[in-house]
Amino acid sequence: MEYSAITHYMEKRYCYSIGKGRFIIRIETKKNDMSKVVLHYRDKYIPLDFLDTRESKNMSRIASDRFKDYYEVEIDIDCICLRYQFELVDREGNVSYYGNYEFFEEKIDNIDWMFDLPQNLREEEKMEVPQWARNKIVYQIFPARYATTENVSEAKWYKSPIGFNDDLKGNLQGLINSLNHIKELGADVVYLTPIFKSNSSHKYDTIDYYQIDPGFGNENQLKELVDKAHSMGMKVILDGVFNHTSPNFFAFADIREKQQYSEYVNWYYIEDFPLKFGSRREKPNFKTFAYFGGMPKLNLNNPDTADYFVNVGRYWIEKCNIDGWRLDVGDEIPHFFWKKFRNAIKAIKPEALIIGEIWHYAGDFLEGDEWDTVMNYPFYLAVQNFVAKETLTATNFVENLDFMRGRLYKQLNPVLFNLIDSHDTARFLHVAGEDKDKLKLAAAMQLLLPGMPMIYYGDEYGITGGNDPDCRRGMLWDEKYQDRAVYDWYRTLIKVRKENPVLLEGQLIESYTDDANGIIKQVRELNDKKITVIFHGKGNQVKLDEYIGSIEALTGQVYDGVVKAYQTLVFLG
Repeated sequence: MEYSAITHYMEKRYCYSIGKGRFIIRIETKKNDMSKVVLHYRDKYIPLDFLDTRESKNMSRIASDRFKDYYEVEIDIDCICLRYQFELVDREGNVSYYGNYEFFEEKIDNIDWMFDLPQNLREEEKMEVPQWARNKIVYQIFPARYATTENVSEAKWYKSPIGFNDDLKGNLQGLINSLNHIKELGADVVYLTPIFKSNSSHKYDTIDYYQIDPGFGNENQLKELVDKAHSMGMKVILDGVFNHTSPNFFAFADIREKQQYSEYVNWYYIEDFPLKFGSRREKPNFKTFAYFGGMPKLNLNNPDTADYFVNVGRYWIEKCNIDGWRLDVGDEIPHFFWKKFRNAIKAIKPEALIIGEIWHYAGDFLEGDEWDTVMNYPFYLAVQNFVAKETLTATNFVENLDFMRGRLYKQLNPVLFNLIDSHDTARFLHVAGEDKDKLKLAAAMQLLLPGMPMIYYGDEYGITGGNDPDCRRGMLWDEKYQDRAVYDWYRTLIKVRKENPVLLEGQLIESYTDDANGIIKQVRELNDKKITVIFHGKGNQVKLDEYIGSIEALTGQVYDGVVKAYQTLVFLG
């Protein structure tokens, strides 16, 4: 038994509430070290000679990454405080009991040597996410290049590669006019990259957070967009760029004019004066986003700055009834601000969704008092490496996803933004060498696994493009540029996803990988329904006899035992 790998803390990441009187308790062990893990628990305050409250439950291994197994159990309790211990049985039959960070050879009788679960405290700090968001499909739009009501030539709109400054005149009215496409595709949420006043095409250098960029339209058009989306059963999420501003934002403009005498000096991180915007060989003398002098970084530890941007977040919810915020560079902003932001947003719209942009594991932001979820870049990296680059084995793919699944709250799994590309990355099709079979496999992994798949506009038509800015090409509205087979594939995946709740809500009862053949097989079960999904991540054909004669759900055809290159198979029952 590898004692040093056994991890459990008396805190809400390992012992947390999922509802009144319902709790999840977790423990981590070395991978494949245990044959059984049992939770023993009892009421802290009721003497056993008065009432024997002792209970035991076997724990289930719910995830395994490269080095650890993650066990959990759900218990129902109604008490002031619970005391508990773990019984650990390794593969050789050795038994150890773990309580209060100590190991014992015999079951622990003294409650002082047990772990502690205060019921009210855990319930009051419970992680709550908007239930409407569970497993919904997100459609990401880059407004400057998505749709327009202006006259733009075909050559200009479909230019490739495209540059930073190419103006395609995308606007909100064009987006409003194209909402039917998003609805027909099957998306539930429209996420817009920044729409506030800025001199750039990307708008991540905001000049005025209270004004829609005039090139996009106006506040009334945003209201119309939200109202129409709501009438069609869809939500609208905006991009909040609160890490940095444009140098022309009023506070920084005042500093530029008055230097150290500006009343807004503490709104930013300025080292000395005069201001130096830097160059390729010299950093600016104030903090910025990515050392770029055109995006000075805000000091959100300053109460006045924090209040200003919290009010921005409130304003657009109250004014236009938007459904949430995606938070740019969220992990470079202090926890103090995000707690304040969440409290303010949830006070006016409890069901607003708060999504942080972070490119790695984000447990400290996802404890119930800051964000609701994140853009799931670990998923993006896993799909890129398993499918597009073929540098990740099937086993490693599952392990990478299990690392997140084993460490994050159970409530988070259905709301993670699962993406395969975005406005910040090369298009998946480009990375995959323009192989559309690989794109179809990546889309299947997005749409047939639990979470909130985030479709980047145009992927459904086979759009391609290199790194930023080329990943932000004009949307493929002309049919001669569209790949209808890819579009039909997306529609089929979404149809199967929405018609089979077992796919998303079912318990994972089997997970199998075959690294030599690039096979991932997962079986889920919900009530009396069962579904099997098979992903094949290699360019060869593989024989798989188990389901011969069954109807394959994505094609409606009888399965003949052959798994084709980069194919996805779904079997019901």
